[in-house]
This record gives sequence, C-alpha cells and structure tokens, in this order.
Amino acid sequence: MTAHTETGTAAPAGEPQGRFWTPGEQVLWRYRGNGTEAVHIARPVTVVRDDADVLAVWMAPNTPVVRPVLADGTPVHREPLATRYVKPRTTRVEKWWGAGVLKLARPGEPWSVWLFWEPDWRFRSWYVNLEEPLCRWSGGVDSEDHFLDIAVHQDRSWRWLDEDEFAQAQADGLMTAALAARVRKAGRRAVGVIRAWGPPFSDGWQDWRPDPRWPVPALPADWDRPADVPGAAAGGRGGDRAGERTGGLAGDRSGERFAVRPARRSA
Repeated sequence: MTAHTETGTAAPAGEPQGRFWTPGEQVLWRYRGNGTEAVHIARPVTVVRDDADVLAVWMAPNTPVVRPVLADGTPVHREPLATRYVKPRTTRVEKWWGAGVLKLARPGEPWSVWLFWEPDWRFRSWYVNLEEPLCRWSGGVDSEDHFLDIAVHQDRSWRWLDEDEFAQAQADGLMTAALAARVRKAGRRAVGVIRAWGPPFSDGWQDWRPDPRWPVPALPADWDRPADVPGAAAGGRGGDRAGERTGGLAGDRSGERFAVRPARRSA
C-alpha cells in the first residue's frame, strides 16, 4: 500500500512488512535527524493496535529513550533559539516520566496524534506532531520531525505550536521553502480534521488505559541500526526528497521537551 504526498509522488504509507504487529508487542518509534539518515530519537513502545486504519502505541513512564543533546550535554531546549540548530550534537539515554503517551498514526498521513494525561489519568490534551509519514520496518517505524506542531484541547480548540522553531529551522537550512510549504499545507489539513472532529479525535482514545501486565520496554543496544526496508537507505527513509533539503543538525523535537529525565546508558 502506498499513499500520495502533496507533491503527488508515491511514498510508503506505513504498511506492514509481511504482517501487522499484535497488541503487547514491543517496537521502536524513531526519528532521523533533519537532513540526515542518522537516528537521533528512539523510543521503545508497546503496540496497542495495528491495522489498516491506525497504528497505536503506548510509551510507558520510565521508558528508556534516546534523545539529542548538545555536544556538551546541554538539553537542546535550553539553548537559545538562534544557535539551537547549529551547534554540534550527540545523543543521550534518559527515562521518560509522567503519565506516559499514547501515539496514533494513520497510514500515509504526514502527522501523528499523541494523547497526554495527568498522573491520575485525567485527560489533558492531544498533540499533533507534523512529520514525514511513518516508514515501517521489522523493528518499528521511522520518521523525520517537521518542527511545527498543533495543540488540541478538550473543548476542541486548537493552536499552532513552535512556529518560532519552524522559522528558525528554515533560516538555518534544515528545511527548504518548498518543504516548509508542504508542512504548512499538511498542518492546515490536520486542522481541517480537528475542526470536523474526525478520527482519531472522535474515537474515544482518551478513555483508553494500558494493560497493567505490560512491562516497560527495554531499549535495544542496537537502537540505531539501519532499517531493513527494501530499497531504503540506512535509517529506512521512505518517500525521500533529499534534493529539497540541505544537511544540518536536527532539532530537539517530537515532544522530547515534555517529560524526560537522565538515566545512565547501558551497554
């Protein structure tokens, strides 16, 4: 199965490599650095649902995750925006804390929708993460974050998030004008879904709860291994538009600022 992007070219639509995952299986949800093939965000998650309509996964509290940091260890969000995307980077393993995150992705869509709760399971909000359509491989899914996001509240109101970071990424050469225009167009399409209160907002996921028997997934030692996608380069890029991007350091995006705390890296 393929999906057509705004440019009309075919790109992998998140179809399974041979089968759908079953509830309770553990996979990786990863992001490449912008303009690179290197994975800089990796999150072990538990599959909640996987079929032709949606991939739903749960990232539990205390899950060990990989996130980008500056070379000197400074958290990316603490670096001034003017230099945030041009300083050298490395990665660090930390633990996700808080009430966990439910992530939903429909095949071929250039965004995923995340649900957040308070620790007592009071529902807080939805978060639309604009990104490349997920590219599936045997160990999970890969994408590339597009900086711009949307907050959606319980009263169905919404607002753009991180427009300053979206602009800075363009100024620093991480996004071309053409790619930025496509991302903004995708955002407007997502807003249309919000206004119509279509799936997944209308599906009642805010009442979902994880199976208490599920263990917290471990982070594989080879979390950054190349994705085994036929015809894809290392990192599993699908629908690559490399000619429309320039190389550069990626931003600390994809919700990393919400809830992480340091943990020692294990071999």
